[in-house]
Amino acid sequence: MTTTDKKELLPEQCEGLLQALRARFEKNMNRHEGLDWANVQTKLEAHAEKLWSLHEMEQTGGEPDVVAYESKTGEYIFYDCSAESPKGRRSVCYDHEALESRKEHKPQNSAMEMAAAMGIELLTEEQYRALQNLGSFDLKTSSWVKTPASVRKLGGALFCDRRYDTVFVYHNGAESYYAARGFRGALSV
Repeated sequence: MTTTDKKELLPEQCEGLLQALRARFEKNMNRHEGLDWANVQTKLEAHAEKLWSLHEMEQTGGEPDVVAYESKTGEYIFYDCSAESPKGRRSVCYDHEALESRKEHKPQNSAMEMAAAMGIELLTEEQYRALQNLGSFDLKTSSWVKTPASVRKLGGALFCDRRYDTVFVYHNGAESYYAARGFRGALSV
């Protein structure tokens, strides 16, 4: 971890992250039409713990960007917007239970545990589809998505990708992991 145990960034890390987020925001206005970066930055600066989570998203290759504003809560919603599933979050099974169930060749981590440690949530299938309306993502990779308890109880987990200009939802054993499968996260600020 490049930050302190308190999940705080150094001033120069904050500055660098805000510059990267602003550049991405301005380059991809189609993801957040009608929103103003100054308002986003003010909100971010008031929530240092969220900046830490965004930094973790950035460090693992997620390229987080604003995709929505919730007027009821006053929150900006960030998703991982990297073209492919974030490189620093691949080769992971779905959750801790799945990780513990593997007898051999265990991955180093699980998607749910990594997301929790980063302070983010896995995208739901609905959020994943909304992301795909903003561009074409996961053309070569796939991403675990939040799995309904009824599916997980039976040992499965869901993942998505985009092939043939169509978003597909698949199932796999939750303990499976592949070099081309990671997860995408969401963060509300």
